[in-house]
Amino acid sequence: MREQAFRFGRADHMVGIAGLPAASTQAVGVIVLNAGLVHRIGPFRLHVELTRRLNACGYPTLRFDLSTVGDSGASGESQTRTQQVCADVRDAVTLLSRQSGCTQVVLFGLCSGAQNAHTVACTDASVVGAIFLDGYAYRTFGYRLRHYLPRLFDAGRWWRTLAYRRNPSTPRSTEPVFSVVALPQEVVRADFASMLDRGLKLCFIYSGGISNYFNHARQFRECFGRVIARPGVSTRFIAEADHTYVLTGDRNRLLDNIEHWLSDNFPVANAGASP
Repeated sequence: MREQAFRFGRADHMVGIAGLPAASTQAVGVIVLNAGLVHRIGPFRLHVELTRRLNACGYPTLRFDLSTVGDSGASGESQTRTQQVCADVRDAVTLLSRQSGCTQVVLFGLCSGAQNAHTVACTDASVVGAIFLDGYAYRTFGYRLRHYLPRLFDAGRWWRTLAYRRNPSTPRSTEPVFSVVALPQEVVRADFASMLDRGLKLCFIYSGGISNYFNHARQFRECFGRVIARPGVSTRFIAEADHTYVLTGDRNRLLDNIEHWLSDNFPVANAGASP
């Protein structure tokens, strides 16, 4: 496996690291998108570990910074952010194709990266699959039951609430809130159905770190209905993991899941063929 840094793009304004397997393969490529404003290494080097593992399995990869993120500059074009992201990914696919020979790609995104992967996968013909980490989800009736009922019978929580009301200066525990600005639920459901109709393979992975809007494996079906049961869809809820997979054990379990999903759906021997 070798890694090589590139400056690329229509304005030569983006920076990325291509990972190429030691042996030439016809494997599908994997494009890794930024998680929010974290540059291309990913939170706690998640993207580095992911791409190097996939390179060892025979998949060419590219982790890069979108326009104006990390080490990438602005393209100088007058575009909406959505248009810019789609154009950036097209440039990334062109680069990886030129370096590895792959003509089809799987997109990987965490949080807002999953949102961007969703946007591109809706229209880009080179995308044959996507891995969405903590992407779109919605608070359902089941979510509210699971969230609020245990709190009604939590004596400790009631005592803390009473103590705070008696003494508002008492510090209250705060937890980081991670979420993406959601499209309407029916739009996202229709987008997924359209992707599957085109033959895309979709992998949804949610962590326990987004309990403010997702808290059980049943919520996949509650959010997206029959779409989630269609062939080509894989779901996983890793309740013990936090949003950024800071613990090595959680991160390794995530990478195992992704590796197995790719090998099942896009085996290296014939991954370059249409699914």
